[in-house]
Amino acid sequence: MRTLPTARGRLPELATADLPEPQPLARVLGPGVVAAAIGLASGEFVLWPYISANVGLVFLWGAFVGVVFQFFINMEIERYTLATGETALTGFNRLWRHWGLVFVVLATLANMWPGWATSSATVLTYAIGRGDPVVLAIVELVLIGVILTVAPVVYHWVERIEFVKVGAVILLVAGAVVFAFSAERGPGLAQAVTAPRLPLELGAALILGALAFAGAGGAQNLVQSNWIRDKGLGMGGRMPKLMSPVTGQPSAVPSTGFVFPPNEENLRRWRAWWKVANIEQLVSFVLITVVTITATSMLAYSSVFGGAVENNVSFLRVEGDVLNDTTGWFGTFFWIIGAYSLFAAALGILDYMGRLVSDTLKVTYFARATWWSEARLYVAVVWLLITIGCVVLLAGFDQPLVLLVISAVVGGFMMFVYSGLLMILNRRGLPKPIELRGWRLGVLGLVFLFFGFFSVLTIIDQIGKLAG
Repeated sequence: MRTLPTARGRLPELATADLPEPQPLARVLGPGVVAAAIGLASGEFVLWPYISANVGLVFLWGAFVGVVFQFFINMEIERYTLATGETALTGFNRLWRHWGLVFVVLATLANMWPGWATSSATVLTYAIGRGDPVVLAIVELVLIGVILTVAPVVYHWVERIEFVKVGAVILLVAGAVVFAFSAERGPGLAQAVTAPRLPLELGAALILGALAFAGAGGAQNLVQSNWIRDKGLGMGGRMPKLMSPVTGQPSAVPSTGFVFPPNEENLRRWRAWWKVANIEQLVSFVLITVVTITATSMLAYSSVFGGAVENNVSFLRVEGDVLNDTTGWFGTFFWIIGAYSLFAAALGILDYMGRLVSDTLKVTYFARATWWSEARLYVAVVWLLITIGCVVLLAGFDQPLVLLVISAVVGGFMMFVYSGLLMILNRRGLPKPIELRGWRLGVLGLVFLFFGFFSVLTIIDQIGKLAG
């Protein structure tokens, strides 16, 4: 079989081990739900409803395209981790030692802005009728830091919080169908099918952000590797889990992985793992994301389309006020669920940033360090980002939509870059019987071109605005 280069000898060779026995869907369901739940915020509660409030449902097709593209991205990220137990970033580092550092820098640029916590705090003030969004956002960030520091097995706590969030959002969707959708605007959903278009009047940056945040987006897709590894899918079952340095028993060993001999028994196990992983993503990530984006976009269209909607997150206040005027209570319920959803998204983002950075630093730069375990690096990164977020808020840069669009544009560019790297990684670094090929290779190539096109379009658009 072919093997990847070892980054000029700096990463150890993959050890040889058999693939663990596959598990049923009920045992592995979770990573796709976590991915969908973290994505049920910036896209579902802010960007896509904002678009629908301004131009109607004519761009709803873009959400479906974005989710489908992310499904294929996620599965290629999972392909490498299922087969080796390593994260995709570690695989990229086998192509060139510093690829992980490049993505760490880009992910930090995208997520150092506390847009999700600020949005959550802002929406919470709508629900309770008082409070300073900056103070509340700082309190939320500190609470998140405490949770992620003391959780014995971090993934388990993150999964539970995100599962509660998904249940709350499903309840919101059900309530919207029964109590809140406007009957006279209900037929407007036909716009999504009969009059689709690309609303360039909203700006290329906002469009790229919406496409990137239709679901997970940006660096979050890369951390699908870490979540399925902690869940024990495929060769991830042989890897150490991320545990708290305070309440758990963290491992100081860097997380490099294994390769399985491509014999008949291992390939049988591989086919079963690959099937259950695809189903898990489809029934959780894809289904949940498509349903919620459609519902929240319809809710925004039904309640505030055609009115005066400002270019910031305050349109959620207008939406809630209209819903309260119509139903007497559903707007407040909408704000409460929205505030919790955005809080859970902020928690998930700090979790995946901690995982992304700590995994890259430990495997590539701190492999011989005994005190700096991946868990200690994780906690340090989480609290560093919290500190940066608090400084940003106290400096007065607290406009949620601006922060979210900045994050999304950088995230869209990242997706362009790592889609290309995944094509190289999953063709050069895996046994030939399980390599990326055929129509899936074609789809990933299309994803690469798609995000490349919109990244270039956004850069041109922003240069034009600066020149003007």
